[in-house]
Amino acid sequence: MKDDRMETLHILVAEDDTHIRNGLIDTLESEGYRTTPARNGKEAIDFFEAEAFDLVLLDIMMPAFSGYDVCRAIRKKDEQVPVIMLTAKSEEIDKVLGLELGADDYITKPFGVHELLARIGAVLRRSRRHRPTIEKSGGRFRFGSAEINGRQYRVRIGDKSFDLSERELKLLYYFRANPDAVLSRDELLNAVWGIEYYGTTRTLDQHIARLRKKVEPDPGSPQVITTVHGVGYRYNSRS
Repeated sequence: MKDDRMETLHILVAEDDTHIRNGLIDTLESEGYRTTPARNGKEAIDFFEAEAFDLVLLDIMMPAFSGYDVCRAIRKKDEQVPVIMLTAKSEEIDKVLGLELGADDYITKPFGVHELLARIGAVLRRSRRHRPTIEKSGGRFRFGSAEINGRQYRVRIGDKSFDLSERELKLLYYFRANPDAVLSRDELLNAVWGIEYYGTTRTLDQHIARLRKKVEPDPGSPQVITTVHGVGYRYNSRS
């Protein structure tokens, strides 16, 4: 049964294979979504710069610019729009790279219609439910020896300043709300990525590694966000 709310949702479909692209468009439009097709990476970037989208379906292997390049360009402009990458490759490194660049999920070709629609629905629900409410959480706060500016998505530690991604900021908020508690990887994934996340804990570990480089005085010997082996992580509030 169609949801009338889908009528307003606009999806950018970036896929160079004509048959796959047309199939995606037919499927999505039959479900009530509005679509804009892009035949290559350049078109995808141009369309994203010119229009507003609620979600992006992004093939990895495209001419002009790859899906990785397009994802980088999207995340420079918008940290929040959901991105699902489409890949014909099954190697973990390809999936991990896409997630590192800011993709929310990936689908390996060939995929079924039901899987596609389920993943799109899950990512859209997560994007609505789990965006950080910066005003309620506080614009500025200390996190170890680092100073976080939530409204600007920035962190300053010593004389260095770094940009924060949306998920990095969400992780900081969640750690801050649970000081000194041991938080499992599953709990952190549920809180930051959403309960319907299909990826692996490796994604979380990579985000933590990048976050440590921004909030730890010595990232090689972390004291603020420590690993609890076999379980997850702890924010040491008195560090």
